[in-house]
Amino acid sequence: MDLPVEHLRTFAAIVDEGSLEGAARQLHVTPSAISQRLSGMERRTGSVLLQRTRPIAVTEAGAAVLRAARQLERIVDDVARELSGGPSGGTAIPLVVNADSLATWVVPALARAARETDARFEVLRADETVSTELLRRGAAMAGLTSTREAVPGCSSTRVVVDRYLAVAEPGFAAEHFAGGITAEALRSAPHVEFDRHDVFQQRFIRRHTRAPISPPRHFIPSSAEFLQAIELGMGWGMVPELQCRDALADGRVVELDPGRPVTLPLYWQRWNLRSPVLDRLSAILAEEASAALGALGTGTTTGAAGAAGPVRTAR
Repeated sequence: MDLPVEHLRTFAAIVDEGSLEGAARQLHVTPSAISQRLSGMERRTGSVLLQRTRPIAVTEAGAAVLRAARQLERIVDDVARELSGGPSGGTAIPLVVNADSLATWVVPALARAARETDARFEVLRADETVSTELLRRGAAMAGLTSTREAVPGCSSTRVVVDRYLAVAEPGFAAEHFAGGITAEALRSAPHVEFDRHDVFQQRFIRRHTRAPISPPRHFIPSSAEFLQAIELGMGWGMVPELQCRDALADGRVVELDPGRPVTLPLYWQRWNLRSPVLDRLSAILAEEASAALGALGTGTTTGAAGAAGPVRTAR
């Protein structure tokens, strides 16, 4: 099968811009030319590559073509970097990161990587259930997830274990948990959840009682505002230790169950593609994760055909 380089660049542009018209503007050609290139690729592959919705959606066959297009972009960018001895001015590297890591230690790691490699990054924020799918579809070239099993075509390396603490505003804790962490207290005390995929609070509840409990819940889908809601007494919640340590030190929140965190192993998954920039980025993320959250041994696995199963949900 022959897929011209220009057609692969076009396909990536369509996905990035979300429409044929947007790709035409990016590549400085007419929408008709974009449509002809897309039709040519679909004839060559014998498959529909995109669903013509707004924004467009990549089909299963289109995901394979998109991975090839992303790999080509990375190779061309690396070659340009080597030949020029400096920044290539190529496309941004798409990464997927869970919200809590993004809000605590990942941005400083990316800032260091940008300085050391002159690369540009496009960060997609998504929880674990979506992040692996973005890797599988080719929408992201690397990502931080809570999934141990490598996505097909990727390697998976454990970089750190994050620790989540059950915390609450002191007055809230005194009102609702004066008698300890009981089933009745957990049933009546409101708690805060990031979104409907967030299972950390339920894991804490199951640790203390096996009774079916459906307490009042608030949903705050932002890491910073999640902690703020707890500090304001809206409810208790599970917060990364790195994020809440200052609030604990200042007495704005207290631990409900001291010394018993809920742990979350974090894995760095990346495409199996030789790339100096991806190699350096991966090393920097591992170093920064270790510095921020504590060093531990790492193990690497390589993806084969088959689905990757979730270990825990990362928000």
